[in-house]
Amino acid sequence: MLKEGLEINIIFIIVFGAILLVITTLVILFVTFNNRRNKLIQEKLEHALEHQQKLHDLELSALRNQMNPHFIHNSLNAIQYYVQRNDVETSEFYLTKFSKLMRLFFDYSSRQSITLKEEIALLKNYLQIEKLRFEENLTYTINVDKNLTTEVTEIPSMILQPLVENAINHGLFHKKGIGTLAIEFKEINNKCFLVLIVDNGIGINKSLAKNTSIKKNKHSSSVIEERLNLLKESNNWDIDFKIVDRSINENTSGTIVTLTFNQME
Repeated sequence: MLKEGLEINIIFIIVFGAILLVITTLVILFVTFNNRRNKLIQEKLEHALEHQQKLHDLELSALRNQMNPHFIHNSLNAIQYYVQRNDVETSEFYLTKFSKLMRLFFDYSSRQSITLKEEIALLKNYLQIEKLRFEENLTYTINVDKNLTTEVTEIPSMILQPLVENAINHGLFHKKGIGTLAIEFKEINNKCFLVLIVDNGIGINKSLAKNTSIKKNKHSSSVIEERLNLLKESNNWDIDFKIVDRSINENTSGTIVTLTFNQME
């Protein structure tokens, strides 16, 4: 009887010990898993905040590129020229365009994306002001695929205008004769579209050789590239960006910039 009671106690101790061991193991596993999960959540949060900060910094860089002091100075000088000639109608027209452009720059800089209609209107406004400076030495066209619904199709803000400005200031500005710029928007499918920026300037390689300041400072197209990469990491956009120097062929000159925008689900 005593022996049976002893055996029962031993079995009870073993079972109790096993249960306690299992519970202890489960608690340790839960705490470890919970700590690891919290660490992963914290790392993801820090990565998201870092990603957002980088994107914000690049958006500010894009705004600074758009608020180019040379562009502002040249535009105001051109407007002043018409004021001094007492051409009230022309000076008032371009002053209105200039103030509207500045307002759009600040407005769009606070938005992640804008519609194609808004982007195209901004580009037209900008090019009209550049036309004031270059006069007959600059011609431009903006062609939009009729299948594109510009009122609802969106594009990341602060992307195209710096590239158009590059084409003018670093390609067409150094060209002898009339400079031409063509901007084209093409639909690929209902979630993907293409933008081409084509100029007949001196080409990007000759431009880099002429402009040492571009080598010393970050070229705005590289700022755009960094921002496009961050947008891709956000899983909202998949954007392909290519620059081709047409001047490598003897019969052509200029640069082709191609951007393919694929909006993710």
